[in-house]
Amino acid sequence: MSDYLFFSIIIPLYNRPQEIDELLFTLTQQDYPSFEVLIIEDGSISDAEEIVNSYRDKLDVRYFVKENAGQGFARNYGFERAKGDYFVVFDSDCLIPVNYLKTVNAYVKQHGLDAYGGPDAAHESFTPIQKAISYAMTSPFTTGGIRGSKKHIGMFHPRSFNMGVSRKVWESVGGFKITRSGEDIEYSIRIHEAGFKIGLVPDAVVYHKRRTDFLQFYKQLHFFGRARINIYKFFPKELKLVHFLPSAFVFFLAFTLLASLFGWWTGALCRILLGIYILLIFFHAWIKTKSLKVAVLGVIAAFVQLIAYGLGFTQDFIRRLVLKQF
Repeated sequence: MSDYLFFSIIIPLYNRPQEIDELLFTLTQQDYPSFEVLIIEDGSISDAEEIVNSYRDKLDVRYFVKENAGQGFARNYGFERAKGDYFVVFDSDCLIPVNYLKTVNAYVKQHGLDAYGGPDAAHESFTPIQKAISYAMTSPFTTGGIRGSKKHIGMFHPRSFNMGVSRKVWESVGGFKITRSGEDIEYSIRIHEAGFKIGLVPDAVVYHKRRTDFLQFYKQLHFFGRARINIYKFFPKELKLVHFLPSAFVFFLAFTLLASLFGWWTGALCRILLGIYILLIFFHAWIKTKSLKVAVLGVIAAFVQLIAYGLGFTQDFIRRLVLKQF
């Protein structure tokens, strides 16, 4: 076997030409020789063909255009055309460190992984809000703490902003069955159930921009909360107690407000607990990011994350599981 796996990097793209320019530039810096790049333009109005073409002398890159069907099916389109031993999936708003592929190559071969996922972090070039959002999505004081960590709860489910599957997995399990709304978790569960070995590659970090303001972040996390219920349709046993925590947080906030308005003694206790929680997030974010501004924004981001996810989860839990409106 060659020392180098051949990686096919597959990137769905929808109306984000500037992002793919930045991502492709980081791929030109890879200290790994054996990979190709497939860009799948998923029915974009603002396409990136000219930008992709500017990298043809720097990368083994192929560009495809298809009708819009969502990121899951765009990845399948890439899988069908990939040449690699391993298929790597990135979101278009990621930046890839120079040693990423070398790190993945060594780890999956050493540990015999059939599929893997990696964590995300904030790049120094990110805005303070992007850094705060990145903190919230990786913090142990939010639901982010159960993702991309060696201490993740239960089976590890790679997320599609940073994941890879072997050709053997693709040939056996196929690709994504749903195109959005939890499609990566659903795919990961099927890979697990087929008996393949999935693992976290802890040093395979990508810099994930996510959203640029709190309103976009709210909409994204509200959708994520709804997506967790969508997974329930396929795998009811995958709905765990931990997934209810953001909803419990929303109810706690609502109770705190009511208790304070009506002068209940429990209101004071709830405010104390809430204050302690805010301080924990603030100081942890300050230590992690070394920025007072990002720490303040990190508290806001954490609340946006938990409230948005909790409301989205609760909305579809009631609609689909209680009212049976599938």
